Amino acid sequence: MTPADAIATYIAAKDCNRPLLVARAFAGGARLTMHVQSDAVSFPAAVEGRDAISHVLVGDFATKYENVYTFCLARPAADDAVAFRCPWLVGMGTKADGTVRVGAGIYDWRFGRDGLVEELTIRIERMEVLPPETLPAVMAWLTALDYPWCEVGAMHVAMPALDGLAPVRDYLASLEAVGRGA
Repeated sequence: MTPADAIATYIAAKDCNRPLLVARAFAGGARLTMHVQSDAVSFPAAVEGRDAISHVLVGDFATKYENVYTFCLARPAADDAVAFRCPWLVGMGTKADGTVRVGAGIYDWRFGRDGLVEELTIRIERMEVLPPETLPAVMAWLTALDYPWCEVGAMHVAMPALDGLAPVRDYLASLEAVGRGA
């Protein structure tokens, strides 16, 4: 298991509601920490253990959201990485009311020698709620991107011109500026 494999497996578990995949990506005693900077979603601040992580990020998540697409906006450079930080973006529909959520933030990963995730910190920097009628435009955008690995520039350029996406658009632009050394 490489870090890239573990991350891709986590994304498949969460986005496709496949809780059994969590055991392929996370160590039994893994720790999840969440820093949420938005009222649009809620998660516990921390959970311990693979089963608890699966419950929060796959089981509970799947009861609330559908058509989930999560993108890592960088890829680990080395297969033997111990730690990896990358920006991410997610888009999804809300089952209860049909609204659309698009968010972005930072993943901080720590891997064991076996390549399994030992620690994951998820920072949710932006999470915007859009009306249900925006779902076709948002899904057309997300499904046209390279999944689950996508360059920030490609994601930003292809984003639909919806007013509700402005905070996410600005966040992605700030990531591009950092990447260019601005």
